[in-house]
Amino acid sequence: MPNNKPLNVLINPNVLEAEAVAREAIFQRRTLLVIGNCWVNYFGRAKSKLEPGERILIIKEDGSLLVHRSVGYEPVNWQPPGCIFHVQARNNILEIRAVRQKPRESVNVFFDRVNIVSAMSLVDSGEFSLYASEEDMHKAILVRPSILEEGFKPISYEKKVEPGFVDVYGVDKRGRLVVVEVKRKTAGKEAAIQLAKYIKAIREKANREIRGILAAPNIAKDVQRLLETLGLEFKPLDPKKCAEILRKTETRKLEAFFTEETKQ
Repeated sequence: MPNNKPLNVLINPNVLEAEAVAREAIFQRRTLLVIGNCWVNYFGRAKSKLEPGERILIIKEDGSLLVHRSVGYEPVNWQPPGCIFHVQARNNILEIRAVRQKPRESVNVFFDRVNIVSAMSLVDSGEFSLYASEEDMHKAILVRPSILEEGFKPISYEKKVEPGFVDVYGVDKRGRLVVVEVKRKTAGKEAAIQLAKYIKAIREKANREIRGILAAPNIAKDVQRLLETLGLEFKPLDPKKCAEILRKTETRKLEAFFTEETKQ
């Protein structure tokens, strides 16, 4: 159950006052916000040191920690959920330490001046839905071609042809050329006609069998009949699934980066 204790905010507190708020927030699993001049040391899979500067520290109810600079959306230092925290004020310095057991690592944040310290209980039960843009859907097919069909091998994307640009261009498991038109929302007759134009332009230059695939979450009424008339195909493609593929790909890249850092 969320802690319904009211918002607690101190402006320009001394170190002992800030320590008291931070200790209580962490003990009660509330969200802690500290803004002030700080420096950060990280020890674990690698080592890092962040020189003094004015920054924002956030500790969330799940035990995650983030240190943000005044620019950029990514934290400069962070720890995932489940950290153990140690807070102490010593020699007019507020130290907040976040320790993670597996792998063993820690982030130590030192404040010599605190402008704002705040403890709050946030209520958030809203569902999050992640959807991709059409460009993201192109990239997801390149990253995992099997989401279109097994055996598909992309050659390029946004390939220039006379009527415009082909979204994704490749070959299937039988060696046939495949032209893919991607739509983020329900695909209408215009998308089918555009795909047919691409096929015609490529067929005039390529002496081989060509398939045309319209990839979208769904198609409008009567479009299936038009596709059959034009000799084209429809493949369902979920933007949400595409977004998840890209997110997992970025996560693997981040994990690979940390692995390489550890080896150095």
